[in-house]
Amino acid sequence: MKFPYVKMRAAAAAVLLGAAASAHAQLGLPSLPLPGRIGPVGLDGLRRPVDRLLDRAPLPDLGSLRLDTVKQLLRNHPDQLEADPRGEPALRGEVLAWSPSEAALQAARDAGATVVSDDVLPGLGDRMVVLRLPAGASTAAMVEQLRAIDPDGSYDFNHVYTGSGAAGGVRAGDGPAVRVGLVDSGVDGDHPVFEDAAITRWGCNGQAVPAPHGTAVAALMVGRSEHLHGAAPGASLYAADVYCGSPVGGAADRIAAALGWLDQQAVGVVNISLVGPSNALLARAVAAMQAHGHLLVAAVGNDGPAAPPLYPASYPGVVGVTGVDRRGKPLPEAARGPQVKFAAPGSQMVSAAPGTPPYRQVRGTSFAAPIVAALLAQRLPRPDRAAAARAVDALAREAGHGQAVANDEVGYGIVGAAVRTDPADLR
Repeated sequence: MKFPYVKMRAAAAAVLLGAAASAHAQLGLPSLPLPGRIGPVGLDGLRRPVDRLLDRAPLPDLGSLRLDTVKQLLRNHPDQLEADPRGEPALRGEVLAWSPSEAALQAARDAGATVVSDDVLPGLGDRMVVLRLPAGASTAAMVEQLRAIDPDGSYDFNHVYTGSGAAGGVRAGDGPAVRVGLVDSGVDGDHPVFEDAAITRWGCNGQAVPAPHGTAVAALMVGRSEHLHGAAPGASLYAADVYCGSPVGGAADRIAAALGWLDQQAVGVVNISLVGPSNALLARAVAAMQAHGHLLVAAVGNDGPAAPPLYPASYPGVVGVTGVDRRGKPLPEAARGPQVKFAAPGSQMVSAAPGTPPYRQVRGTSFAAPIVAALLAQRLPRPDRAAAARAVDALAREAGHGQAVANDEVGYGIVGAAVRTDPADLR
C-alpha cells in the first residue's frame, strides 16, 4: 500500500522516538554494583571495560513518564500534534475513518476535508480512510459530525502511541518453526543478538530505521548472544515499524495497517509494547485480528496503579502484561486491573541497544510484554481462535502452578523469569 502522508509523518514521526532514543535514561534505577571490567582476558592480559558493553546511564522514574512525554510533545510540536478532548496526543487535523459511508465522506469534503489516503487494509479487508481538515477546523467537531451521520462506521482522531518503558528459526519441540510479530519502532537487525533470527520487515518504504525501543523489545523475543537470550531465541520475527524515526510516535492508522500486514503473514502472536488512549479504528483492527485467530499481547503501561486503562492492552481479548522486579514484585509504576493477564521481568534487566555500548538497562511493562508474546508464540505458530484460547489457558496454568486464577496485580502469575539478564551478570 502507498501512504502519501508517510513522508509528513516521518518528519513528524523523529519527538517520541527522540524521547525513545533517550529512553535508556528513563529507568530510575540506582547505581548498580557492576564490575569495573568485563569479558575474557585478551592477548594483552587486559579485560574489556564494562562501559564498552553496557550503558549504565541512570533510568528515570516511569510513573509520570508517559504523561510528561505527552505534554512535552504537544508543547514542542503544535504544528504536528493536537490534544483530543481527553488530552491525548493526535496528529493535528486528521480524522480516521473505518469503513466510512459515502454520505459521511461527502460531508467531510463539503467541510473542506481532503483525503490523505484511502486503502483497503491487507488481510483485514476493511477500508481505512485518512482525512485532513482545513486549517482552523475542529477535529473534535468533525469526528462527532461524522459519527452522527454514519453510526455504523468508526471515526476518531489519529492518536499517536508511545513505548511503555525506557531503554536506554527456533522450534517448539518437534512442532513448526516459531514465528512472532512485532508492532513497534525499528529493529537493529545488524546487532549480534539477531544473528540467528530471520527478520521480515514492514514499513518505512522498506528502509530499516533502528531505534532503541524496538531493538530492545525484539531482543527479548528472539535475540540470542553470549550475554542475552530472548524467550524464543532464533525465532522468525515479523517486525512492523510504525515510527520510521518519527519523534511523535506511532499513529493509530499505521498500527492498524501493520496489523493488516501481519494478518497477511499469518503470524499467530503479535506483540505491541505501545500505549495510548482508546481509539475507534484501532479497536476495530484489534477485533478483526482476533476474529481471524490472532493473539495480541500488549504492555499495560506505566502510568501508575490508579491510572485509567491504556490501550491496546485494555481491549477485550488482548493479553495485557505487567512487569515485575527480580523478587517478583510488581513495578510500582505499572498499571493494575482486569486487563493484566500475565507478569514477566520488567526491571533490573538488560537488553540489546543499537550502536555502542550494545546493551543497556531497561525498565517498564514494554519489556515484559515481549517475553509473554514469545512464550505464547511457541504454542500458536499460526492464527487459530481455538488454539489461541488453549495457548493462553496453558500459560495461565503454568504461571499458576496448575491453577488459572487471575488478580489485578500480576494476572495469572509470573512467567519468563529465566529471560532476565541482570546487569551484574554481564561479566
